Formats: sequence, C-alpha cells, structure tokens
Amino acid sequence: MGCLSPLRIGLLLAALAWPSLTSAAEFVISGPRAMGMGGAGVAVTTNALATYWNPAGLAMTQTVDFRLQGGGQATDRLGLGDALHDLENLDQNDISPANQAKALSIADRINRPGATISVNGSAGLYVKGHLGEHAFGFNVSDVATGGGFVSEPVSCKPTPNCTGAPLSISGTMALRGLEARQLAFSYAYAFSDKTFSVGITAKVIQGASYNGSTTLQGGSGVSTTDHFGKPNISTTYGIDIGAIYRPSSWIRVGVVAKDINTPTFDATGGGTLKLEPQVRAGLAINPYSTLTLTADVDATSNRTFVPGVKSQLLSLGLEQTILTEFLSFRVGTFKNMQDASTPFVPTAGLGIRWFNFRADAGGGYDFRAKGALVSASISLTF
Repeated sequence: MGCLSPLRIGLLLAALAWPSLTSAAEFVISGPRAMGMGGAGVAVTTNALATYWNPAGLAMTQTVDFRLQGGGQATDRLGLGDALHDLENLDQNDISPANQAKALSIADRINRPGATISVNGSAGLYVKGHLGEHAFGFNVSDVATGGGFVSEPVSCKPTPNCTGAPLSISGTMALRGLEARQLAFSYAYAFSDKTFSVGITAKVIQGASYNGSTTLQGGSGVSTTDHFGKPNISTTYGIDIGAIYRPSSWIRVGVVAKDINTPTFDATGGGTLKLEPQVRAGLAINPYSTLTLTADVDATSNRTFVPGVKSQLLSLGLEQTILTEFLSFRVGTFKNMQDASTPFVPTAGLGIRWFNFRADAGGGYDFRAKGALVSASISLTF
C-alpha cells in the first residue's frame, strides 16, 4: 500500500483541532493552471478562480467564465506511509530474531520526530462576469486541510525491544482536519485602463472540524472509517481583499490578504479554532504574448494541523501557449521555506481549448517526501 492510497488520503482528510487551538490553515493550491505553474496564482489568475486566488484579478479581463475544478495534495514526511505499510504486513506470530528486529525497526521509523502525513484540497463551482470595468464572481467550494501524526508511540510487548513471545506491536495516530465549506461573493473594479484593480470577497463559511484517532496495530490495516468521529459544525464569515498593479502591458504585480477578519469556528472537544490572516504576493511577466512567467511567495508563515509543521511557500512557474491557446504547456516548482530540508517540488500541467470550452490538468510529485498533488478543471469562457 503506497503512502497516497485511498486509505492514507482518508486518514488525513479526517479530523480537527485541539481545544483552544489557534491555527492558520496552509494556503491551498487551487486549480490546475496554478498547480502546473508551481502553485503561483495571485498575479496571473483572471478567470473565475480569481474569487479564490485574488478577487482583483476578476477585473483584469472582460470575460464570462464558468468553471468546475477539484484537486488535492498529500505529503508523507520521513516515510511514515511506508512504515505504516510495513506495520500492516508484519507477522506478529513470527517470533524469530529477524522478525523481532524488523518490528523494532518499524516502531523506530513510525516514532521518528517529524514523521507525519498531511493533506489539503479544494473543489467547487466558480463563476465570473462583468459590467464594463466592474467585475463580479462567486463560488460554491470546499477547502479542506488535515493531518495525521503519532499521538501514542508505537511500542512492543512483552519487552520494549520487541523480543520474547507473544510479539505484539501497537500505537495510536491522531487525526486533525477542517473543511471550510464556502459560499463566496466577489467584486472587483479596474482603474485607468486596467492599470490598477482592487477586489474584495465576502464568504459565508461552514466549518466542519474533526478530532479523532486510529489504532496502529501490527498485522492489521490502518483504518480511518468511523475513527475520526462526527464533525463539529459551526458557521461564520470571512473577508479577502486583493489588488493588482499593471505598470505596463507585460508585467503585473498582485497581493492578496485572505481571512483578514480571523474567522473563528467551534473546535471539537471545546474551545475555538481561528483561521489567521494569510498574505501572499505574486508577479506575472509576459516577455511576449504567448509566454507567461510567474512567481508567488507567502508573506505569512501559516500553521498546519500537524504539530511542528508550518507552511510558507515560494512558487515559480512558466506557461507557453501555442496555436492561439489551443494548447497550453506549464511547468513550475515550489518550496516550503519554513523547512530548509525540503527540496523544490516539480510540477507540470496541460490545457486544451476548443472554442469556448477548456479542459486543464496539473500536478506534481515530491520525490523525497513521496508527496503528490493533482488538479483538473473544465470550463466555458466567453
């Protein structure tokens, strides 16, 4: 079983916060175009997904856009997924010295500090329209973040060094997660022949918080079904604001501040969970009409639902279109600047346009942490 199996994804999309926890979810890469370009979207997104990335982008083009998209990302740190796979296949009836040594090795790998798994994802319907220099949009979407980590270290019985009979090895993994189910409305206005635009998004957010655990048992599957409990549902609102400055036809600079009012949800088990404001800046350059170079950087360090793990991404990307945008080729990379040991993660994507219809796909793979991300969308643009 690989670290990105449905079991692993289910494990991480479960659950939520500690009582009295204050946390900011990481900035989720939404949409295949941004994903193909390393997660950069603040300055370059002008379609309906600007209701998520930067509402000011809505006013930079006079188009009507209907878009369905979905995608997600999973990260396995320090090989926890592989260690869990080995734990599931461990024969606890085998008390040979070799199998006892194997059991001890599995326990040590699972218990390593920093061995965690996390996921995030988004999906929804996004719509954009315009009236002259005024632009508007809305989306009905779900943005989910979560994580799994060892809360009770895996240990052996009858002895701590996994010797003796009968052999037994077990522990517990905690599950934390949040679904932000959103109904968002955006407005944007462009000034001075689209030299400058500003936008705002108001969101009604239904938060579904989870806080659960699952047993890690040698020779048994790691199951999450019915182990993360029922979600604690609460409703609040959020506000995003953004701006884009285009000093010339070939360059755009953008900035977005998300959840500036610090939306607060009820946490499972009592207390509250707060989404702290996130600020991200972006740059888009068009050396010529068919080539786009773009970069994003998180100005804030965003906490995640995994203890000790923060997210602050630097994203770089490129898009080349051919045959009047019939085909769009994208490549990119991103890095979590809060973790110096992580590499740049490569991404790529492809878009196909046929008249007003468009289909896009994007993804990437972290060869070191065995993390993957993937997204796809279909749209109609007029």
